[in-house]
Amino acid sequence: MRQPYNYNHQVHQSQRSAFAALFLVLLPIFFPNLFAPLGRASPSLFSEWNAPKPRHLSLLEVALHWKTPIKQQFDLWSPLPNQGWKPCIDSADTPSLPERSQGYIQVFLDGGLNQQRMGICDAVAVAKILNATLVIPHLEVNLVWQDSSSFTDIFDVDHFINVLQDEVSIVKELPREYSWSSREYYATGIRATRIKTAPIHASADWYLENVLPVMRSYGIAAISPFSHRLAFDKLPVEIQHLRCKVNFEALAFVPRIRLIGETLVNRLRDPSGKLQASGTEVLRERTDDTEKERAGKFVVLHLRFDKDMAAHSACDFGGGKAEKLALAKYRQVLWQGRVLNSQFTDHELRNQGRCPLTPEEIGLLLTALGFNNNTHLYLASHKVYGGEARISTLRTMFPLMEDKKSLASANELAEVEGKASLMAAVDYYVSLKSDIFISASPGNMHNALLGHRAYLNLKTIRPNMLLLGPLFLNKTIEWSEFQHAVINGHKNRQGQTRLRKEKQSIYTYPAPDCMCRA
Repeated sequence: MRQPYNYNHQVHQSQRSAFAALFLVLLPIFFPNLFAPLGRASPSLFSEWNAPKPRHLSLLEVALHWKTPIKQQFDLWSPLPNQGWKPCIDSADTPSLPERSQGYIQVFLDGGLNQQRMGICDAVAVAKILNATLVIPHLEVNLVWQDSSSFTDIFDVDHFINVLQDEVSIVKELPREYSWSSREYYATGIRATRIKTAPIHASADWYLENVLPVMRSYGIAAISPFSHRLAFDKLPVEIQHLRCKVNFEALAFVPRIRLIGETLVNRLRDPSGKLQASGTEVLRERTDDTEKERAGKFVVLHLRFDKDMAAHSACDFGGGKAEKLALAKYRQVLWQGRVLNSQFTDHELRNQGRCPLTPEEIGLLLTALGFNNNTHLYLASHKVYGGEARISTLRTMFPLMEDKKSLASANELAEVEGKASLMAAVDYYVSLKSDIFISASPGNMHNALLGHRAYLNLKTIRPNMLLLGPLFLNKTIEWSEFQHAVINGHKNRQGQTRLRKEKQSIYTYPAPDCMCRA
């Protein structure tokens, strides 16, 4: 007699569970403020997954059907002429490696892959200045990428040591007597061997006066933090040459990264005209001489449009009130209001060229420059804010756009999947091999590749942000005016040699420190 009651009770309980589950699913939609981003893993349903409609529709309609003149395509894809500069990092009067080291130097590097790369170069230079033995730098866990990859996971350590063996003493690890000098040791208290006071862009004399005494007293000194801790100016020529040698010759990626990178490059240059794209085969017909001449060439776009970038810029990206609110809260959580840009209006920021280009805007820029829908475009990015929905307009303009996951299988990417530093290293490798490189907004990868490609005399387009901001604010501008302004504004921004000015980075502008007149 109790069976019907139990059955009905179970039915009602199942219904209540179903309604509870449905309520939890719908709750963020009806009460989005309760689900504001409290961390990098908390996307806002409104701002992040529902991409706004195109903001420059009149330009976009023309761009989608624009036929680039043959002359413009030819000029665009032509390699840079010889500019009268060549790599020049070996000096006949380079001091030989002293027989005895003054002690051991450790550095702890934070930031992303490219910031760490520059830190490694500076660490070698500091070791040379102090006549110290450098311990392979420790890479901190990146707070943004949450990646714990080590130096040896990314860079070929044996190649690194061999290239520099005549100039700097380098060891993979400390001898047993100094094994206590670890990252954990310095995290638990104030230590006499840790240098925490290294100023930004410190001089060589600062290291001789403040670090050398510690090293002589204890046999070892650990510098942390160590990011941008060596000046770019007023250093001996041999030290500048050494930094260049580290950056452009000693820092080679491990074989597995080079293998994946070369696989991607080969598929981008596939001469048969067939390219894997999201599991399908795309056949590209080339009907004129210009297309045939360009066969096998590709451009890399570093679409620097992640959530942190969008929030920190304080700009409006067309997502309406919900997006503004979500990014403002996200910005407050991460930087507690310490974002100077938030004091300006979106109009002011765009006029000053301080807003990162959206995928739609970079697509319009590429089309105006002369890239067409037959362009082999490789997308190098960590994570695009808004995902596929946000880049759909760009993909419509450039249907042959590829990335790591569309070009390679899951098995081929298994060794780097989920490791942001290794993924970035693959993108760096492909970017360095591309015919043209363009970064949507300035940043560490942009700066690193700008310098590396200048060293190799490769074409690199630098978007003119001061020009583009006001252009995109003009809602009545016609395509002909927009294209004319873009072409004229980028004539001298395609890899022409620019001599480094005082306080500028040697890694971004390698001439004249790393190069000499041919």
